[in-house]
Amino acid sequence: MAVTTETLETRAAPISAAPTRQRTYRTLRGLGTPLARVLTAGIGIVAVAALWTAVHAAGIFPDILFPGLGDIAAAGAAMWRDGSLRADTLASLDRVIRGFAVGVLVAIPVGALTATTRAGRLIVQPVLRLFAPVPTVALVPLAILWFGLGEGSKQFVIALGVFVPVWINTHSGLSATPADFLKVARCAGASRWRTLVRVVLPEAFPDIVTGLRVGTATAFVLIVVAEMAGTTVGLGYRIAQAQLFSQVDRMIFCLLVLGVLGVLCDQVVARAAAPFIGWDQEER
Repeated sequence: MAVTTETLETRAAPISAAPTRQRTYRTLRGLGTPLARVLTAGIGIVAVAALWTAVHAAGIFPDILFPGLGDIAAAGAAMWRDGSLRADTLASLDRVIRGFAVGVLVAIPVGALTATTRAGRLIVQPVLRLFAPVPTVALVPLAILWFGLGEGSKQFVIALGVFVPVWINTHSGLSATPADFLKVARCAGASRWRTLVRVVLPEAFPDIVTGLRVGTATAFVLIVVAEMAGTTVGLGYRIAQAQLFSQVDRMIFCLLVLGVLGVLCDQVVARAAAPFIGWDQEER
């Protein structure tokens, strides 16, 4: 058969696809670098800001209900000058951290109890599954009756909201340890405690970290509700006051501050846990 130029090009075509796939793979991996993540996040923020500005300029909503970005920034600057922004941020962050710590310190041991013991599965787990679907917001009046209008009720609400996702993920992670891992540990003569510490916990840690990150987001959702009664400082209180006096610019600025705090705290949890779940990321 005569070999023509067209035949050679046809046969060479599939080979040229390999470098293309490699370039695409490198490009996709490049999107995962810290700088690329910052740039892509910045693009998203700029797009949202542009859309907000366009809607405001179109006059679809009254300015008092849909302020421009300049008005929101001016409201934040005014809160910074009078000192309320710093006081509210520190107060809310303190309540979130305290409530989060209590919720986590209770949820992880309870998750270990329900996942690794027969009594926990038969007695404790059904009770927790009964109350887990109850919205934490609905328990705010009960928390006020039990703990009063002070810090106790606010921390209780946040701790309870954090407890549920952390417990669910801890229980799920500890219950999902492959049976082969447990058999190998038993064959090696490992005790029950050593198996838990060296096999079960490392395997479950990615799920526990997921619960911690969900709990972090939940804590910042609940702080707004918790601070709407019985306090005179906090971002939730400031949002309620802004709603009362139709100060939408201040309300939106406080929501943005809560969002930034939530992202920063989520990243703190993720960075702190990264050394312990590096093996899981490598497998993925």
